[in-house]
Amino acid sequence: MYIGEVKTMQDHYALQFKPIPKVLAAAKELPGRSWDWNNKYWKVPLSHKDAVADFAKRFGLDFDRQPEAKNTSQFVIAPLPALETPIPLKRPLFHFQEGGVAYMMQKRRCISGDDMGMGKTSQAIAALHGLHAQGEAVYPALVVCPSSVKINWQREFATVSGAKAIVLTDSIKNTFPEYYRAGMAQIFIVNYESLKKYFVDHIDDPGINEETGKKKKLTIKHFHFKEKYLNFFKTVVADEAHRLKSLATITTKIVKGISSGKENILLLTGTPVINKPQDLVALLGIMDHMKTLGGYQHFMKHYCGGPREASNLLELNYNLNKHCFYRRNKTDKDIIQDLPDKMRQKIICQLSKEARKEYNDARDNVAAYLAKYKNSTTHEIEKSMNAEVLMQIGVLKNISARGKLKDVFDFIHDTLDSGQKLVVFASLTEIIAAVQKEFPHSVRITGQDDTNQKQAAIDRFQQDPEMKLIVCNLKAAGVGVTLTAASNVAFIEQGWHSAIMDQAEDRCFRIGQKNNVMCTYFLGEDTIDEDIYDLIQEKREIANTVSGAVDEFETTTVNSLIKLFTEKRDAR
Repeated sequence: MYIGEVKTMQDHYALQFKPIPKVLAAAKELPGRSWDWNNKYWKVPLSHKDAVADFAKRFGLDFDRQPEAKNTSQFVIAPLPALETPIPLKRPLFHFQEGGVAYMMQKRRCISGDDMGMGKTSQAIAALHGLHAQGEAVYPALVVCPSSVKINWQREFATVSGAKAIVLTDSIKNTFPEYYRAGMAQIFIVNYESLKKYFVDHIDDPGINEETGKKKKLTIKHFHFKEKYLNFFKTVVADEAHRLKSLATITTKIVKGISSGKENILLLTGTPVINKPQDLVALLGIMDHMKTLGGYQHFMKHYCGGPREASNLLELNYNLNKHCFYRRNKTDKDIIQDLPDKMRQKIICQLSKEARKEYNDARDNVAAYLAKYKNSTTHEIEKSMNAEVLMQIGVLKNISARGKLKDVFDFIHDTLDSGQKLVVFASLTEIIAAVQKEFPHSVRITGQDDTNQKQAAIDRFQQDPEMKLIVCNLKAAGVGVTLTAASNVAFIEQGWHSAIMDQAEDRCFRIGQKNNVMCTYFLGEDTIDEDIYDLIQEKREIANTVSGAVDEFETTTVNSLIKLFTEKRDAR
């Protein structure tokens, strides 16, 4: 940790340090010391060099730290390598992604720091597939990720490379290696919170420090891993790897243990850690790259010095890019021309246990209702039935929205941590309230707000760089609102037809928005959400060409959902 520094002036030493009581007390004991009110530092005559040097060494102050290099020409970052050999993928890469894939394949243990929405997942999958195609041992591989994107990783492997991935569950806790040996899976996916359960046998109690009476620090030496499972993997991929920046957490220690000795370690994070060098320490340790950067002591002294705990950043950025790190932004001119104006991604969320039971009961009620009127044909009965089903589908949507909030919150935290602004859409008042409770430093647009309140929220979001999140009601903010300060928009709930969703997406994608817009849809796994999303996608092109067809498309959607419910009921 940076405490302070000592600089040699013309006739004295200048001591600047954090006002830590024991350091301050020792400084007051230095011979000849005085306080310089103009420059805000302690002065000690040059004749007391030994005392000052001893003081600096005792408390870890930088003594005459060398100024940062001014010659930036020596730190020119080379472009990413070209992808020389085509990789047989099921979904082609964007041109700019090829450079990231080539870098991963070349370095093998590295961080992809690409901006959100640039396809770090696709790049990692392609890199593994490319190495595998070259005969390198990359499988079996372990993907560690937030719970909210486990299913997405599984689907992306199938879509991008065709590799078989499964999510670790309690039912295969002790048998999952057999899936690889039987050719049923090459990749295994686990969320951060479950690592201990699957890979740690037990953790020793570190004991009590006799001098302080406090518990000793937990170190990786206290962890006893299930070696047969750790040795099983050839590759570790950690998504949203900024979650591992703290050396003190159990999760970081477990990932370090799992990654030990692995030749392929890919860490993915959209968070720009380069301006907080200390955040890189744990990640470099996981990749076994700390020695590459000069070792821990050198790294802390050379790159984490100064009042901002950040020094020699040009040199650090150069060395990181040279050995184990790359980052591009969506605004880069050679990237923005590659990206479509809008992209959509689905995040499939597993409902909480309580919500899953409640949802299944409600779904069965809808199925029973449809069975009751299965042979009804009169127009009045059909009209009444549609209204009743519409109400019950609303209940299902409500349950799903509540059941996936944990995954939604994880996504929002990761987005805000990356420094990005985000627009979140929902319909239910209780869902919007829940989001604002979790993120109190946010603004909102709802039907309960008057015109002045809405405009104040818009202005704050658009103009204040510190205001990262706005939570919007689909009806209240779906039209006539400009939110181009963000290039990320997320939907907890969906409307009934594509026109509603397109209008909401376009709050960010408007004149003045120069970035690609990423639209993220949170869909409850095996719920009405997936059916509605698929129906909207099918009808999007039609809805865009039919004028004034809102009511017609809502009715069509309900009829389609009734048909789906009936088919699924008959199949069970």
